Amino acid sequence: MQRICAVLVSSSFLLSSVLAHGDDSHFPNRQDVTVKTTKVNGNVYMLQGRGGNVGALVGMEGILIVDDDFKEVSVKLSAALKELGSASPRYIFNTHWHGDHTQGNEFFGKNSTIVAHVNVRKRLLDPPVIFGRKTEPYASFALPIITYTESMSIHINGEEVKAVHFPNGHTDGDTVVFFMKANVVHLGDDFFVGRFPFVDIDSGGSVQGLINNVAELIGQISADAKLIPGHGSVSTYQDLKNYHQMLLETSKIVQDAMKAGKSLDEIKKAGLPEKFKEAGSGFIKTESWIETIHRSYSTK
Repeated sequence: MQRICAVLVSSSFLLSSVLAHGDDSHFPNRQDVTVKTTKVNGNVYMLQGRGGNVGALVGMEGILIVDDDFKEVSVKLSAALKELGSASPRYIFNTHWHGDHTQGNEFFGKNSTIVAHVNVRKRLLDPPVIFGRKTEPYASFALPIITYTESMSIHINGEEVKAVHFPNGHTDGDTVVFFMKANVVHLGDDFFVGRFPFVDIDSGGSVQGLINNVAELIGQISADAKLIPGHGSVSTYQDLKNYHQMLLETSKIVQDAMKAGKSLDEIKKAGLPEKFKEAGSGFIKTESWIETIHRSYSTK
């Protein structure tokens, strides 16, 4: 995944950011990554490599996965999927366009049906500048061949897998995937567990949009559901509520300072309350999150 545009970050931060979203300290060497498989509920699993979390529904009718990590992880991801029943998924949902969630399309795309929101296909055909660079368009076989605008379902292995578009949050193409029978929800990068999120403003994302989307999800998801975040461990409904509260509080602090006429440098110098120290210890540091909030509300 990705982060704030290069204009807002230091060069040293940029170099590490290009590689992934999430806490990069877990995966210091791309070549040494292992794929960890965790059973979530029913026939739904979570696989963790180097990039975004991969959700997997397994059964006799084939495997459906949500996101497919970086391309460097593809061989090991395929091996982990084989342990669950098939090395090649039948279907792939891309929750958004960022490479740590979609680069595996290149490896799996010739044998799998890729599904995503229409804006994801548009972004992969003409990727926006991110981290100061523009990546190459995806090959035709690595693109979503089925797209939707609001919602759609795939019925497989006795499960309804429902994809719903949540607009202008992390990006403008975000999909949240509901495994209806298993009561599991894959939220993609609309949800970073206990950490400040990356909001890709240059790809149509916004802080207020993310806040609105998470609030809507809290109203839709059952209190006993298991949640797969874009990055982090399997989570709970309460974790999502805590995340939403963090978004609300930190964005209000920055907005109040902006209304008081304070400059971005002054707001960054003041920082955020101590209780948010841990949230700023991941991929997006506190100063970067303040910059994101400031930029997002400045463009309204």
